[in-house]
Amino acid sequence: MTSLFQRSGAALAARALGLSLALSALPAWAQQAPAATQAELAQKLEKLAAELADVKAQLAQLQAQQAPQAAQGQPTAQAAPAGQGGWGGAAPAVAAAPAQPATVLTGYGEVNYNRPTKATDKSQVDLRRFVLGLQHRINERTKIVGELEVEHAVASSGDVGEVALEQAYVEHQLTPTLAARGGLFLMPVGLLNETHEPTAFYGVERNFVETAIIPTTWREAGAQLVASFDNGLTLQGGISTGFDLTKWDAASTEGAESPLGATHQEGAQAKARNLAFFGAANWRGVPGLLLGASLFSGNATHGQPGFARARVTLGDVHARWTPGRWDLSALYARGSISNTAELNLPLVGNPTLIPKSFDGWYVQGAYKLWQQGDYAFSPFVRLERFNTARAFADLGPGLTPAAADTEQVTTIGANFWITPSVVLKADYQRFKVNTEAHRVNLGLGWSF
Repeated sequence: MTSLFQRSGAALAARALGLSLALSALPAWAQQAPAATQAELAQKLEKLAAELADVKAQLAQLQAQQAPQAAQGQPTAQAAPAGQGGWGGAAPAVAAAPAQPATVLTGYGEVNYNRPTKATDKSQVDLRRFVLGLQHRINERTKIVGELEVEHAVASSGDVGEVALEQAYVEHQLTPTLAARGGLFLMPVGLLNETHEPTAFYGVERNFVETAIIPTTWREAGAQLVASFDNGLTLQGGISTGFDLTKWDAASTEGAESPLGATHQEGAQAKARNLAFFGAANWRGVPGLLLGASLFSGNATHGQPGFARARVTLGDVHARWTPGRWDLSALYARGSISNTAELNLPLVGNPTLIPKSFDGWYVQGAYKLWQQGDYAFSPFVRLERFNTARAFADLGPGLTPAAADTEQVTTIGANFWITPSVVLKADYQRFKVNTEAHRVNLGLGWSF
C-alpha cells in the first residue's frame, strides 16, 4: 500500500511541477506576445491555474490518507530522509509554487479625439470610458469578478456620463475542464464583447458591426457553464435575462442607431418573466487561428399588458487568423425580432419603428510593420457594412416603413503600442451613405 501511495504521489508531484513551471512562464510570454493575443494567454493562464488547483487538492487528499500510516511508523513521503527527495525518492521534492495574490486589481480606459472633416465645429475630446476591475480568489476553485465603469468622465443628472457595473459574477471551477458562472457577465458573442479593452482592437473606436448590431459591451444576469478542452475548443451556454422591447422609444433615433443597444437591460431591475437561452463555441486548435459562432434567443416583452409576445434572436460567426506579422479577422452578425407588426401599429407616425431584421459584417487586416522591445507599430484597414433596419414587417399600404440604407464604412489607420498595456491610435473613417460623418480619430488607451 505504501508503494502505491508513493507512485501516486510521485505522479501528482511531477504534474504539479510541470503546471507550476507553465504558470510561472506564461506571464513572461504574455509580455512578448502581440497585444491582440493577450486575451488568449489569459484564458490559458486561468485554465492552468484551475488544473494546478485540482492537482493540489488530490495531493492534499493523498497526504491525508497517508497520515494514519505515518503515525504508525510506516515510511511516507513526509518522512523521507533529507537529501533523498520526497515521495520515497521516486521524484525530487516539489518546491511550493510562487504565491499568487488572492486579490487582483485590473482596469482599462481610453481618451478619444474625433474630428469630422466636413463639420469641424463638432470636433470633441471624450474620456470615453474608465473601468476598474477586481478579481478575488476565495480559494483555488472559486473567484469573484467585478468591473465598475464610468463613461464620459462625469456622471450626474445633467451630464451624459454613466456609472455602471460591467461585470459582477462568481465563478467556480467544477473540474479542470468545466466552470460555472453566476451573476452579471458579458455575453460570449462576437470578437469584442468579452475582450474589448482598447489595447486588444484596432482603431480608435470599436467597429460599427460590434456596436450597432452586437451592442458591445453587452452583459446579462444569469448562469452559464464554460467548458474548455485540451483540443482548443471552448463551449459556453446558459440562461440569462434578455431585452425589453416595452421601453422602445419610437420618437428618438436611439433604436435606429442600435436596436438591441436601445433595449438591453444590463441587470438593472431587469424584467425576467421569460429568460433567454444562449450558446457559443470557439475553437483555437491551430496556433494563431480562432473560429467561433454564437446564438442568443429570448422573449422580449415579458408578458407586459398591451404588448404582443415578441422574440429577439441574435447570432454571429467570426474568425481570426494571426500568421506571422499578419492579423486578419472577419465577422458576420444578424438579428431578428418577431411579431413586430403588432408592436409597431400603435407607433405608426413616429420616426423610428421596430425593425424585423438587422445585420452587418466586416473584414479587417493588420500588419505588424515594426517592433523593437515593447514598441510595436501596426497599420490596418477595415471594411464594414451594416444595416440596423434591414426589413420591417408589413403594416399595410402606406404604413410600412422603407428599409434603411446599408451603411458602408472604410477605416484606415494604425496602432502604436508603447507597451502591451498602452496604445496610441490614429485613423480616418469614410462613410458611403452619411458622407457628412467622414472623420479623423485619435486615441490613447490602456489596460492592466
